[in-house]
Amino acid sequence: MKNFFNFLKSKTFLIQLGLAALAVVILVFLTLQWLKSTTNHGEFVEVPDFSKMSVMEMRKAVEEVGLRYQVLDSSNFNPDYPRFSILDQNPPAGNKVKSNRKIYFTVNPSGYKKVTVPDIIQVTQRNAASMLKAVGLDVERVTYIDELGKDMVYNMKYKGKYIKPGDKLPKTSKVELICGNGTIPGSARVQADSQ
Repeated sequence: MKNFFNFLKSKTFLIQLGLAALAVVILVFLTLQWLKSTTNHGEFVEVPDFSKMSVMEMRKAVEEVGLRYQVLDSSNFNPDYPRFSILDQNPPAGNKVKSNRKIYFTVNPSGYKKVTVPDIIQVTQRNAASMLKAVGLDVERVTYIDELGKDMVYNMKYKGKYIKPGDKLPKTSKVELICGNGTIPGSARVQADSQ
């Protein structure tokens, strides 16, 4: 054990330790210089604002600034933006990124996605309106006909045409409900009187 402590105090060990430390410092310095040159350290590209650009305009602008892109699908149509234009981008405009960085884009679809008309026949007008709103449809107006069930939905129309449960309509479409007004239809009254 005494020999080991004497070796740690020896001139040979201290020289070897100094050379090892110098080698580590030189190796770290060379590695940092190599990383700086290969990663373009300190060189950034400012991300432009691509919002409301068409996909073709976006492609050209991305290539001009030396970036890459990936288009993500979008199921939420925004009527404030042109069709097939950029809704969102990640990273946002103004961020500083390395050249050749990938920018992710969300594109406005061509229109609202289609939703299935729920089965609201023989449901009260109030419940029918809630069920329609839940899938993204609205009630445009309510028309009443002579039927016994007051405020009971008997039919539906979209743009003047009858529709049935299960039909597909664009989201945010407005539907006309045809409800009963609580009076017995004339044909039913005649049949009841004749018996």
